[in-house]
Amino acid sequence: MVNSAVRDSRGTTVVITGASAGIGAAAARRFAELGATVAVVGRSPEKTAAIAAEVGGRMHLVDYGSLDDVRRLAADLLATYERIDILANNAGAMFASRKVSVDGHEMTFQVNHLAPFLLTNLLLDRLAASPDGARVVNTGSTVYRKAHLDLNDLDSSRGRYRTLRVYGASKLATIMFTRELARRTQGTAVTTSAFHPGSVATEVTRDNAWQRAIMNGPLGKAAKAMMLTPEQGAEPLLQLATTADPHSVNGAYFHRLAREDLKNAQASDTDLARRLWQRSAELTGMTTRVPARDDHA
Repeated sequence: MVNSAVRDSRGTTVVITGASAGIGAAAARRFAELGATVAVVGRSPEKTAAIAAEVGGRMHLVDYGSLDDVRRLAADLLATYERIDILANNAGAMFASRKVSVDGHEMTFQVNHLAPFLLTNLLLDRLAASPDGARVVNTGSTVYRKAHLDLNDLDSSRGRYRTLRVYGASKLATIMFTRELARRTQGTAVTTSAFHPGSVATEVTRDNAWQRAIMNGPLGKAAKAMMLTPEQGAEPLLQLATTADPHSVNGAYFHRLAREDLKNAQASDTDLARRLWQRSAELTGMTTRVPARDDHA
C-alpha cells in the first residue's frame, strides 16, 4: 500500500499530460493546492487554457498523433522550466477503428506508448538534475492483465482490429516501459511507477464515437454515477508522486493505492521490456543512452 499522506510540493515543477480534463485536471488542481508550479499539457486549446488559468500554471498544447509535436513540446518545456521534478504521463486514448498517425504508427499505440516514451526520454536529463529527486508516474489500466504485446506487430496491421485488444496492449507497454525505465535509471535521481486509477469517467473514449454515444446515453449516465470521480482517480498519482520514499515504489504497478503483483507474464518479462525499449527508440528516433547499471539494451 502506498503511503496515503500527500506531501507539500512547494518549489517543485510538475508536468501533467492529459491535464485539460478528468484525472489530469484533478491532479493539476491538487498539485497547485500543494504549492507546485504546474505545466498543464493538453490537446484542446480552450480546455487546457481554462485549467491552466484555474491553477495558475502555464498552458502547453500538444498533439500526440505527431511525434514532431511531442519534440516541440519537450523543447518548450525545457526552455520554460529550469527544473522538472515530476512528470505525469497521463494522456491516453482509444479508437474504434484502426487509425494511422502522421508518423505511420497505429494511433492508440503512439498516443499511449510511443509519445510518452519519447517525451520522457527528451526530458530525462532535466528530471535527473532535480535536486530533490524526480518521479515519473504513468497512468495504466487493469486491461493489461489479459493483453498480449507482439513486437512484430506493434502497429496492429495484422488481422481484425479490436479496440480493447489494441488498447490493452498499449497499457501493457506502459507497465513494461515503467519497469525498464526503473532499471535504466537505477542509481540516478529518477524513480518511476505506474498505476490503475480505478473506474473513472474520463475522456479516454473521446475519439471513439460509439463508446462516446453510449457513455452520453441513459446507460452511460447510470454507469458514471457508480464510477469514481476524477479527484478520486487522481489520488494514486498524487501519492506516488509525493511519497517520502520513492525508491520503495520504483518500477512498481499499483491498482489504485495497493501494489499489485503483475498478472501478466509479459509484464514481468525483463528481456521483452528491454526489446520493447529498443524498438520504441527506433520508432521514435531516440538513442538508448539512458544511464543504467547492467544496461544490455
